[in-house]
Amino acid sequence: MRKKLACLLFIFFANWMLYSPGIYGQASATDQIDISKITLEKKIGDKVYNAFVPRKSDLVKEYPGISFEKGLKFKNAVVANNYVTQKALLKFHIFNSDDEAVSVYFSPGFYFYDICLYKVKGNEIIPLQTFRPSVPDSIGFSGITLPGKDSATIIAELYLVKTYNNIIKPRLVNSDNVPEFIASIHTAFNNNALISYIFCGLLLMMLLYSLSIFIQGGNPEFLYYSGYALMLGIMLLLQNIMHLRSNSFSFFLEGYFDFILQGTSIIFYMLFMRRFLNTKENYSFLYKLYNSGIIFLIAALLLYTYLFYFTDKFELQNIVENITKIFLLGLIIIFLVYSLGHWNDKILRYIFWGNLLLFLFAFISQLGIIFDSTFKKFPGILSSSLFYYEMGLLLELVFFLAGLNHKNRRKLIEQVKERETLKAQNRMQKYEKELAVYKAQQEERERISADMHDELGAGMTAIRLMSEIARNKMKENTPTEINKISQSANDVLNKMNAIIWSMNSGNDTLDNLIYYIRSYALEYFDGTDVNCKVIAPEKIPEKDLAGDKRRNLFLVVKETLNNTLKHAEAKNVMIEISFNHELLIQIKDDGKGIDMQNLRYGGNGLKNMGRRMDSIGGTYKIEKLNGTVTTLTIPL
Repeated sequence: MRKKLACLLFIFFANWMLYSPGIYGQASATDQIDISKITLEKKIGDKVYNAFVPRKSDLVKEYPGISFEKGLKFKNAVVANNYVTQKALLKFHIFNSDDEAVSVYFSPGFYFYDICLYKVKGNEIIPLQTFRPSVPDSIGFSGITLPGKDSATIIAELYLVKTYNNIIKPRLVNSDNVPEFIASIHTAFNNNALISYIFCGLLLMMLLYSLSIFIQGGNPEFLYYSGYALMLGIMLLLQNIMHLRSNSFSFFLEGYFDFILQGTSIIFYMLFMRRFLNTKENYSFLYKLYNSGIIFLIAALLLYTYLFYFTDKFELQNIVENITKIFLLGLIIIFLVYSLGHWNDKILRYIFWGNLLLFLFAFISQLGIIFDSTFKKFPGILSSSLFYYEMGLLLELVFFLAGLNHKNRRKLIEQVKERETLKAQNRMQKYEKELAVYKAQQEERERISADMHDELGAGMTAIRLMSEIARNKMKENTPTEINKISQSANDVLNKMNAIIWSMNSGNDTLDNLIYYIRSYALEYFDGTDVNCKVIAPEKIPEKDLAGDKRRNLFLVVKETLNNTLKHAEAKNVMIEISFNHELLIQIKDDGKGIDMQNLRYGGNGLKNMGRRMDSIGGTYKIEKLNGTVTTLTIPL
């Protein structure tokens, strides 16, 4: 009796130890996920346990015998081909620290056409009621609701789409933020999809162009090219629209339809090349090569269809796809070698370069698929294997267009050259006219300058000298009018010298302007109560300054100095000159400062100075700051 009792106690404690949630089956603190703390989404790849079982297995019955491994089975998250036809199982532990029930959505990654969730209870599992979010990609989510202060172990049963692009990246998503989560997944890809959409637009243009040529000329090769552009454009467009989408059509595209579209487009391309190059008469070898390629592709597409719809042999299906791609690369290599032997044919030469670039970029694209984890480290669009394939297609399209239009290119170039020559002649004639007008203006300026210097200058000098002689003779009895005549003659002579300087084209340089402003300012305030100081760089670059800019700039400086002397009641005037990409002249005085309020009702002289600076592309600014500050700028 004691032995029986001992056995019963042993069995009881053994079962208690085996099935008690507190001893076995309860996850460690690091593996448990608090779903009440999830705001947008929580990656749980490091907290799950994984297993793979046959697709037809009954999980409820076979669960006790399934062995789970910690973490994800594949480091790069991409499911190996030999596991695609099995069911993936993920086990994870959750708890709710909140007082109220919390709902989250489980997202396993891509591409899974069905998700079933179970709750572990002892050594059994109970199916959870399935509910999904109200979003277009709802197939990729399955909901979990957990009461407050409760915990659970969840088993996710995943049915994989038959594609080599399956990715397991499990997440728990806040039930209120599923649209934001979907948007975050697609953001990075959408930034890289622009080139694909541009290329699809180019294919659409080629489709319309080829159809128009076919309608006008009835050439069947362009109908074939239209089929090629249509199939290829649909494939690329759908791949961009349906990438990382969880819906029935996305699964159909990833598992089957994209390869069918690609193969069909290449069949149309071979039919086009066979007619476009007239291979039956001109290149019998290429004719046989393209015929063999068309037959092989049709057989491959039929076999691929059979394997997809009627078997679970995905590895064989994937081998058919890879062999087809290798076969096509081999055809390109054969074509390239053959084209080298017929290098004198210009059309063949264009197609050679296009196919060579397509081969190179398609090879890189295939490497991107094989070494996906390495390519993902590349920045931006360089991480996408599709980008390289599209670049190869784009370059092939460019060379095809060059070959298609080479017959008309010479005539087009000649027409363009003739038009450009005519435009150049017109520009030259216009330039010569402008140059002649400019030279005439310069000559007229120099003539007027010389006449003023010789005629008026000599006369005004004589008036000043004669008034000085008269004043010296009369000494103390000199009439006031004589002094005024002498002063006026001196003022007129100074103004005339300034005008002559401004009109002389030989002074059209930056250094000449700065030296003259310095000389004029110091001489202008000489003999007055105003102390003038000019600050300018020691080294002045040799830069030309157009005559109108130089004249207007000097006249504005001259008028500013005149206003300072007459109205500012200043004791000191400072002129600062600097330059970088523009010439900056600042004139500062310590006078009473300008009355900015009264400028609204007068100040025609200031308005004229502003207009002068505007006419030469400069700026004019006057402000009251411990006196008056006038700032002039003009680009160099």
